Amino acid sequence: MRFRRSGALGSQANAAINDFASRVDGRATEVAGRAAQVITVAVRVLRIPTAVVGALSVPFIAATLVLGLLADGAVGIVVLVAGIVLAGVNAFFWARRGRILRAVDDPDRLATELAVMLTMTGKVDEARGVLTQVAGTSGGWRVMGRLRGLWQGTQLSGRWIDEIGDLPRARYFGPPKIGTTITIAVAALWLVPVSIVVALFSLIGTVAGAL
Repeated sequence: MRFRRSGALGSQANAAINDFASRVDGRATEVAGRAAQVITVAVRVLRIPTAVVGALSVPFIAATLVLGLLADGAVGIVVLVAGIVLAGVNAFFWARRGRILRAVDDPDRLATELAVMLTMTGKVDEARGVLTQVAGTSGGWRVMGRLRGLWQGTQLSGRWIDEIGDLPRARYFGPPKIGTTITIAVAALWLVPVSIVVALFSLIGTVAGAL
Protein backbone atom coordinates (compact mmCIF):
# COMPACT_ATOMS: atom_id res chain seq x y z
CA MET A 1 0.00 0.00 0.00
CA ARG A 2 1.37 3.39 -0.93
CA PHE A 3 0.08 6.82 0.02
CA ARG A 4 1.28 10.12 -1.40
CA ARG A 5 1.98 13.25 0.55
CA SER A 6 4.39 16.10 0.02
CA GLY A 7 7.35 17.09 2.15
CA ALA A 8 9.33 15.41 4.90
CA LEU A 9 6.30 14.93 7.14
CA GLY A 10 4.49 13.25 4.27
CA SER A 11 7.39 10.87 3.71
CA GLN A 12 7.49 9.98 7.40
CA ALA A 13 3.74 9.39 7.47
CA ASN A 14 3.94 7.20 4.37
CA ALA A 15 6.72 5.16 5.93
CA ALA A 16 4.72 4.72 9.13
CA ILE A 17 1.58 3.68 7.25
CA ASN A 18 3.53 1.19 5.14
CA ASP A 19 5.07 -0.23 8.31
CA PHE A 20 1.63 -0.71 9.86
CA ALA A 21 0.38 -2.28 6.63
CA SER A 22 3.20 -4.83 6.75
CA ARG A 23 2.14 -5.82 10.28
CA VAL A 24 -1.52 -6.47 9.48
CA ASP A 25 -2.27 -10.13 10.19
CA GLY A 26 -4.86 -12.44 8.70
CA ARG A 27 -7.32 -12.07 11.58
CA ALA A 28 -7.24 -8.28 11.34
CA THR A 29 -7.80 -8.50 7.59
CA GLU A 30 -10.77 -10.84 8.05
CA VAL A 31 -12.45 -8.68 10.70
CA ALA A 32 -11.79 -5.48 8.77
CA GLY A 33 -13.24 -7.05 5.63
CA ARG A 34 -16.47 -7.98 7.39
CA ALA A 35 -16.69 -4.57 9.03
CA ALA A 36 -16.12 -2.84 5.69
CA GLN A 37 -19.02 -4.75 4.15
CA VAL A 38 -21.36 -3.74 6.97
CA ILE A 39 -20.19 -0.11 6.89
CA THR A 40 -20.68 0.00 3.13
CA VAL A 41 -24.23 -1.33 3.38
CA ALA A 42 -25.04 1.01 6.28
CA VAL A 43 -23.80 4.10 4.44
CA ARG A 44 -25.69 3.16 1.28
CA VAL A 45 -28.87 2.56 3.28
CA LEU A 46 -28.51 6.04 4.76
CA ARG A 47 -27.98 7.65 1.35
CA ILE A 48 -31.64 8.60 0.81
CA PRO A 49 -32.54 9.45 4.45
CA THR A 50 -29.54 11.76 4.74
CA ALA A 51 -30.40 13.42 1.42
CA VAL A 52 -33.92 14.05 2.72
CA VAL A 53 -32.58 15.51 5.97
CA GLY A 54 -30.23 17.79 4.07
CA ALA A 55 -32.91 18.91 1.62
CA LEU A 56 -35.70 19.64 4.11
CA SER A 57 -34.08 22.79 5.47
CA VAL A 58 -33.04 24.21 2.07
CA PRO A 59 -36.31 26.07 1.27
CA PHE A 60 -36.36 27.73 4.69
CA ILE A 61 -32.70 28.68 4.49
CA ALA A 62 -33.28 30.14 1.03
CA ALA A 63 -36.30 32.07 2.32
CA THR A 64 -34.23 33.46 5.21
CA LEU A 65 -31.50 34.63 2.84
CA VAL A 66 -34.01 36.29 0.52
CA LEU A 67 -35.75 38.01 3.42
CA GLY A 68 -32.39 39.20 4.70
CA LEU A 69 -31.64 40.78 1.33
CA LEU A 70 -35.08 42.41 1.18
CA ALA A 71 -35.14 43.74 4.74
CA ASP A 72 -33.65 47.11 5.60
CA GLY A 73 -31.30 48.17 8.35
CA ALA A 74 -30.23 46.07 11.31
CA VAL A 75 -33.06 43.58 10.82
CA GLY A 76 -31.83 42.76 7.34
CA ILE A 77 -28.26 42.28 8.55
CA VAL A 78 -29.30 39.97 11.40
CA VAL A 79 -31.55 37.91 9.15
CA LEU A 80 -28.89 37.65 6.45
CA VAL A 81 -26.22 36.55 8.93
CA ALA A 82 -28.60 33.94 10.35
CA GLY A 83 -29.26 32.64 6.84
CA ILE A 84 -25.55 32.44 6.05
CA VAL A 85 -24.87 30.47 9.25
CA LEU A 86 -27.69 28.03 8.49
CA ALA A 87 -26.47 27.65 4.91
CA GLY A 88 -22.95 26.98 6.15
CA VAL A 89 -24.10 24.16 8.44
CA ASN A 90 -26.13 22.63 5.63
CA ALA A 91 -23.23 22.88 3.17
CA PHE A 92 -20.90 21.25 5.70
CA PHE A 93 -23.38 18.37 6.07
CA TRP A 94 -23.63 17.82 2.31
CA ALA A 95 -19.84 17.93 1.92
CA ARG A 96 -19.25 15.34 4.66
CA ARG A 97 -22.04 13.15 3.27
CA GLY A 98 -20.41 13.18 -0.17
CA ARG A 99 -16.99 12.26 1.22
CA ILE A 100 -18.39 9.33 3.20
CA LEU A 101 -20.28 8.03 0.17
CA ARG A 102 -17.07 8.15 -1.84
CA ALA A 103 -15.23 6.39 0.99
CA VAL A 104 -17.40 3.28 0.60
CA ASP A 105 -17.44 3.13 -3.20
CA ASP A 106 -14.61 0.56 -3.07
CA PRO A 107 -15.24 -1.86 -0.15
CA ASP A 108 -12.00 -3.77 -0.76
CA ARG A 109 -9.84 -0.67 -0.38
CA LEU A 110 -11.87 0.39 2.65
CA ALA A 111 -11.26 -3.03 4.22
CA THR A 112 -7.52 -2.74 3.63
CA GLU A 113 -7.40 0.69 5.24
CA LEU A 114 -9.53 -0.45 8.20
CA ALA A 115 -7.09 -3.29 8.82
CA VAL A 116 -4.20 -0.81 8.82
CA MET A 117 -6.09 1.54 11.14
CA LEU A 118 -6.86 -1.36 13.47
CA THR A 119 -3.15 -2.13 13.71
CA MET A 120 -2.37 1.55 14.33
CA THR A 121 -4.53 1.65 17.47
CA GLY A 122 -2.09 -0.32 19.59
CA LYS A 123 -5.15 -2.11 21.03
CA VAL A 124 -5.56 -4.72 18.35
CA ASP A 125 -7.53 -7.27 20.37
CA GLU A 126 -9.94 -4.66 21.75
CA ALA A 127 -10.41 -3.06 18.35
CA ARG A 128 -10.98 -6.47 16.77
CA GLY A 129 -13.70 -7.20 19.30
CA VAL A 130 -15.60 -4.00 18.56
CA LEU A 131 -15.17 -4.32 14.80
CA THR A 132 -16.55 -7.84 15.11
CA GLN A 133 -19.58 -6.37 16.88
CA VAL A 134 -19.88 -3.78 14.12
CA ALA A 135 -19.83 -6.60 11.58
CA GLY A 136 -22.83 -8.12 13.35
CA THR A 137 -24.79 -4.88 13.58
CA SER A 138 -27.70 -3.88 11.39
CA GLY A 139 -29.01 -0.37 10.88
CA GLY A 140 -27.03 2.60 9.62
CA TRP A 141 -27.04 4.78 12.72
CA ARG A 142 -26.28 1.83 15.02
CA VAL A 143 -23.18 1.03 12.98
CA MET A 144 -21.92 4.61 13.22
CA GLY A 145 -22.65 4.65 16.95
CA ARG A 146 -20.70 1.43 17.48
CA LEU A 147 -17.77 2.89 15.57
CA ARG A 148 -17.77 5.98 17.75
CA GLY A 149 -17.88 3.76 20.82
CA LEU A 150 -14.83 1.88 19.57
CA TRP A 151 -12.67 4.98 19.69
CA GLN A 152 -14.01 6.58 22.88
CA GLY A 153 -11.26 7.00 25.42
CA THR A 154 -8.51 6.60 22.83
CA GLN A 155 -5.68 9.06 23.36
CA LEU A 156 -5.00 10.80 20.07
CA SER A 157 -1.54 12.10 19.33
CA GLY A 158 -0.62 14.52 16.59
CA ARG A 159 1.20 11.67 14.89
CA TRP A 160 -1.96 9.53 14.88
CA ILE A 161 -4.01 12.31 13.27
CA ASP A 162 -1.29 12.85 10.69
CA GLU A 163 -1.02 9.15 9.88
CA ILE A 164 -4.74 8.43 9.74
CA GLY A 165 -5.03 11.31 7.29
CA ASP A 166 -3.14 9.06 4.86
CA LEU A 167 -6.08 6.63 4.89
CA PRO A 168 -8.48 8.47 2.55
CA ARG A 169 -11.38 6.07 3.16
CA ALA A 170 -10.97 4.63 6.65
CA ARG A 171 -10.25 8.02 8.25
CA TYR A 172 -13.98 8.85 8.13
CA PHE A 173 -14.70 5.87 10.38
CA GLY A 174 -12.03 6.58 12.99
CA PRO A 175 -11.14 9.47 15.27
CA PRO A 176 -11.46 12.36 15.10
CA LYS A 177 -13.71 12.37 12.02
CA ILE A 178 -16.24 9.78 13.22
CA GLY A 179 -17.19 12.01 16.15
CA THR A 180 -17.34 15.06 13.90
CA THR A 181 -19.55 13.19 11.43
CA ILE A 182 -22.09 12.27 14.11
CA THR A 183 -22.06 15.84 15.43
CA ILE A 184 -22.70 17.18 11.92
CA ALA A 185 -25.55 14.69 11.44
CA VAL A 186 -27.19 15.77 14.70
CA ALA A 187 -26.76 19.42 13.72
CA ALA A 188 -28.41 18.70 10.36
CA LEU A 189 -31.38 17.12 12.11
CA TRP A 190 -31.78 20.16 14.35
CA LEU A 191 -31.30 22.42 11.36
CA VAL A 192 -34.75 21.52 10.02
CA PRO A 193 -36.86 22.90 12.92
CA VAL A 194 -34.38 25.71 13.57
CA SER A 195 -34.49 26.87 9.95
CA ILE A 196 -38.30 26.87 10.04
CA VAL A 197 -38.37 29.00 13.18
CA VAL A 198 -35.70 31.37 11.87
CA ALA A 199 -37.51 31.77 8.55
CA LEU A 200 -40.77 32.51 10.38
CA PHE A 201 -39.20 35.13 12.65
CA SER A 202 -37.35 36.59 9.68
CA LEU A 203 -40.64 36.99 7.84
CA ILE A 204 -42.23 38.65 10.86
CA GLY A 205 -39.26 40.97 11.32
CA THR A 206 -39.17 41.91 7.65
CA VAL A 207 -42.90 42.65 7.53
CA ALA A 208 -42.74 44.63 10.77
CA GLY A 209 -39.80 46.65 9.48
CA ALA A 210 -41.65 47.48 6.29
CA LEU A 211 -44.68 48.88 8.14
